[in-house]
Amino acid sequence: MSVFLRGGIAGGILLRSRDSAAVITKRRISSVGAVTGRSVNPTAAVEQRATWLPGLEPPPYLDGKLAGDYGFDPLGLGEDPESLKWYVQAELVHSRFAMLGVAGILFTDLLRTTGISNLPVWYEAGATKFDFASTKTLIVVQFLLMGFAETKRYMDFVSPGSQAAEGSFFGLEAALEGLEPGYPGGPLLNPLGLAKDIKNAHDWKLKEIKNGRLAMMAMLGFFIQASVTHTGPIDNLVEHLSNPWHKTIIQTLFTSAS
Repeated sequence: MSVFLRGGIAGGILLRSRDSAAVITKRRISSVGAVTGRSVNPTAAVEQRATWLPGLEPPPYLDGKLAGDYGFDPLGLGEDPESLKWYVQAELVHSRFAMLGVAGILFTDLLRTTGISNLPVWYEAGATKFDFASTKTLIVVQFLLMGFAETKRYMDFVSPGSQAAEGSFFGLEAALEGLEPGYPGGPLLNPLGLAKDIKNAHDWKLKEIKNGRLAMMAMLGFFIQASVTHTGPIDNLVEHLSNPWHKTIIQTLFTSAS
């Protein structure tokens, strides 16, 4: 549920034209007092919180300060402040993995369908055997590398800034900078310097989390596509474009169910 904790993709789509978490609507009222005969022309500024469902009152613990917070938490998972911090990091990490996954699947599937490279379809790639190492060796290496990276990330979450201390990362601490948990920064992970001032990087955070939520939904779509059609996303797209009115998700689901 961390995927939807801070607003969900629904809020991002419904309110994608709004980059700010709060919108100030100014309303001018002009009237004439029937009794006193005096004209009244006040200016009222009404603050309207951007929520995933317009007009819905967000829970008090989702106050709009988090990037992508549209008040979506129907199960109340974020009521505990410590749990909310963890869910924020969990969503951020899943978003980044999803964006990498979507880009990788589309790129390799494009190479496969165009015949540029003889690659397996993405959901069969894990069964590929390599000459330079066995599957067991690759699994062990992946566990070690990912385990190290995830341990460092968790330690920085528990004690922010601890992993930027001298000698804590093979002398690469200065290259990471440790802007805040979840945003290590530095020339290695922020080579363009887009968010050097992390305290004023709300817009960049918002763009990242919106794209991340969209990528997570795309990954869910890829999983369903693979299960139903047994082909890759590019093949599905080409088939749809060949007959847009009859090759749709509705017809595909009904055909597979029958």
